[in-house]
Amino acid sequence: MNSKIVEEPSYRDRKRVFRDRLQAAELLADKLSAYADGRALLLAIPSGGVPIGYTIARELNVAFDIAVVRKIQIPWNTEAGFGAVTWEGDIVLNEQLVEGLQLPSEVVGQCISRTQEVVHARLRKFRGNRPFPDLKGQTVIVVDDGLASGFTMLAAVRSVRRKSPKGITVAVPTASSTAVKLLEDGVDVLICPNIRGGPMFAVADAYMEWHDLSDEEVMSYLLKA
Repeated sequence: MNSKIVEEPSYRDRKRVFRDRLQAAELLADKLSAYADGRALLLAIPSGGVPIGYTIARELNVAFDIAVVRKIQIPWNTEAGFGAVTWEGDIVLNEQLVEGLQLPSEVVGQCISRTQEVVHARLRKFRGNRPFPDLKGQTVIVVDDGLASGFTMLAAVRSVRRKSPKGITVAVPTASSTAVKLLEDGVDVLICPNIRGGPMFAVADAYMEWHDLSDEEVMSYLLKA
């Protein structure tokens, strides 16, 4: 599968192109206008994807829910990850990075177990007993506030694909060129206004105003939705 990639050429390789997540979400909503009025179901990845998803869903009048996915953190650098675990229990590893970091298998297993515990806790906190929506035959939009390596989104997409949707669109304000390449064969449409190359990439660099969302902030958006 070759996905259709939608970007904003004037934003290519630029930093600080969005005021904040909400302004970025409004731009994405414009690019997703074909899905308005119930033509898709939107899934947001917590935490940073939730304000993005909430704003898009409100603008487009589409169903809104969350897809709990968590990166598997590198033990000595919790800002970076070497894979991800999804709400379905799917595990996706960046095998090349695991090999490059020379992580012993027991350490990898411990990191996965800790991540699974976090995913289960977040499911209880953010979803409670609500069943996951039926995705069969639906057009699904998966959103986050940005993609660094892309493995968290790749894990989410694989879990969604197993639910037999009609199609999958990924929409993010910013992504590394390597993340785009990782995802381009697994989704139908990839919308990302700000694609950046180079050896170093941080999602936060796309925003003038940035902070890590607390669980309380995430819950406030879910309650409003």
